[in-house]
Amino acid sequence: MSKVKYYYDSETLSYKKIERKKRRTIKYITLFLIASALFGFLFVSIAGHYIESPKEKALKRELTNLEFQYDLLNKKMSQAETVLANIEERDNTIYRLYFEANPIPEEQRKAGFGGVNRYKKLEGFDNSELIINSNKRIDKLLKRIVVQSKSLDEIAVLAEEKEKLLASIPAIQPVNNKDLTRMASGYGMRSDPFTKQRKMHWGMDFTAPRGTPIYAAGDGVVVRADSNSSGYGKHIRIDHGYGYVSLYAHLYKYNVKKNQKVKRGDLIGFVGSTGRSEAPHLHYEIFKDDQRINPINFYYGSLTPEEFSKLLERASLENQSLD
Repeated sequence: MSKVKYYYDSETLSYKKIERKKRRTIKYITLFLIASALFGFLFVSIAGHYIESPKEKALKRELTNLEFQYDLLNKKMSQAETVLANIEERDNTIYRLYFEANPIPEEQRKAGFGGVNRYKKLEGFDNSELIINSNKRIDKLLKRIVVQSKSLDEIAVLAEEKEKLLASIPAIQPVNNKDLTRMASGYGMRSDPFTKQRKMHWGMDFTAPRGTPIYAAGDGVVVRADSNSSGYGKHIRIDHGYGYVSLYAHLYKYNVKKNQKVKRGDLIGFVGSTGRSEAPHLHYEIFKDDQRINPINFYYGSLTPEEFSKLLERASLENQSLD
């Protein structure tokens, strides 16, 4: 039950009941609500600056984590760029140089993307510049990786060709040193055994007993195994590719046939004295682009430096050839 309040009326010298008017009550209530609302608004405004809500705390933690992840991403990108730059330098100065390929220019490796704005959808945000720069950096890094990957693919092809070339070059002595009687005659002007006149000797003569094994000097295909060339008797010609052809003459018999593929070191025939020959020996020639060249320069695959020096000394003697 609500309390009843009275006031003293001095004119009537009596107490009278206080009657609260409804309009005034509504006024007080309205003022109270407005004051409460203002106080609440001020409190929330002030507290918002000094007191963090749970949601704000969560967002702040998330922002801190994103900043950490961004710094970590930057460090990883810097590391990747350093490693890639090292690979690019070795690619230009070692790999491509070794395989005689032109270096890839720096501007080609690090070129940006022209034309259409690729990052327009990232504009208009608070951190747009940061996001766009990061995307540009990643895109350039990916492009450099693609360029480097294509370069390595090219190097792999060149390496395979180089390996084939090295295996194809006639690089071993066609008769083993242990089977040789002697190196009878070298490349150059020599005395003809039949006419006794000086004339050009286009190969090297290796004296060995009849039936001594003869080996392919490099990988290739047998293009001839016959006796249809004047003076050579039974002979073999191997096309090694890359312009190289080796010739083995005055054979006793063959161990290969035309169109047969051979590998360096394969047994292809045996020493004899067929054709224009004075004694059992192997006459050996090398052609490069249809021009005869000195075989002495192609024994790096089978002789030691000492053996090569002795062979070089004997080959330089202007003696009599055997064919």
